[in-house]
Amino acid sequence: MLDLIRDTLDAIKPIPLLRFETAQAHLDSLTKPPGSLGLLEDLAKKYTAIRDTDHPSVNRKSVVVFAADHGVTEEGISAYPAKVTAQMVQNFLDGGAAVNVLARQQNAEVLVVDIGVNHKFSQHPELLDRKIALGTRNLAKEPAMTRIEAEEAITIGIQIAAQLADKGVDLLATGEMGIGNTTASSAIFSVLSGLPANKVTGRGTGIDDKTLEKKISVIQQALDMHTPNLEDPIDILAKVGGFEIGGIMGLLLGAASKNIPVVIDGLISGAGASLAIKLNPAIKDYIFSSHRSVEPGHEVFFDLLQAPPLFDLKMRLGEGTGAVLAFNLIEAAVKIYSEMATFQSTGISDNAEG
Repeated sequence: MLDLIRDTLDAIKPIPLLRFETAQAHLDSLTKPPGSLGLLEDLAKKYTAIRDTDHPSVNRKSVVVFAADHGVTEEGISAYPAKVTAQMVQNFLDGGAAVNVLARQQNAEVLVVDIGVNHKFSQHPELLDRKIALGTRNLAKEPAMTRIEAEEAITIGIQIAAQLADKGVDLLATGEMGIGNTTASSAIFSVLSGLPANKVTGRGTGIDDKTLEKKISVIQQALDMHTPNLEDPIDILAKVGGFEIGGIMGLLLGAASKNIPVVIDGLISGAGASLAIKLNPAIKDYIFSSHRSVEPGHEVFFDLLQAPPLFDLKMRLGEGTGAVLAFNLIEAAVKIYSEMATFQSTGISDNAEG
């Protein structure tokens, strides 16, 4: 394992219980019945504990969209051709994708990372060129990447988190783009859950029954051929994953080491988060779920996180769209914590005074 990955993992510790208790005490001092704001209070408490501050705020939000191609598209497992990955990256850069619209509404920046797209892009201020290769290999025939490439993908994510921390970003979201990446993610969830491919594989971009059967067959074939090691998340990533999934893993590790909370999007982001949790279970303390994808494999992520999604809008787009929608709830919770009056400051009697 590369030194940067090992050192980052060593730097991530479970959040001390005292931080949560201190935040809860402040929430209980606000002019409301204790717990009356429900899950908003849980969001505020967690955000405050992660940031390790008595005066939390959300000043700069960013969604990081990792993009990469997948060799497994050769097997005909997607409703769209592989070239759509590059076309959609350009759409992100032009500001025309769903995640761009939602990010603008939330006053969040979008950073696109080319971590393995089969295309050469022109320079753009919102594009970070960290291309490892022109897509992964076809996991139906050989491992998706080498272990060295897998560790490089994770390292890139860690480095990006550090750069964003230096810029003052205090709330992150994971996003991705890659035709074929629901196949890789479903394979990962099959390994992590021990469930057969047909129990964790969905229709992705909207494939028909015949293509779904092909997709399930390809995943099961890859798992039988490569036998990923359940106890080695990097091995799982290398054999059946994607560069963007590795980038998400690294982003979570790097952000946790810097006390920056990360909101997890759907199936693919959940796959990256699940592998990160397997590397260091303390990662769970630093991440927020957002929505529940219609993809069945996503449930494995919630089982590992031991927390439910914030909402279920029947979404399956990816890009970071669900995570960006969750920004508003988290920011609202933080404002409640920071701006709401206390019983003491207003002179209002609380229930302890009668």
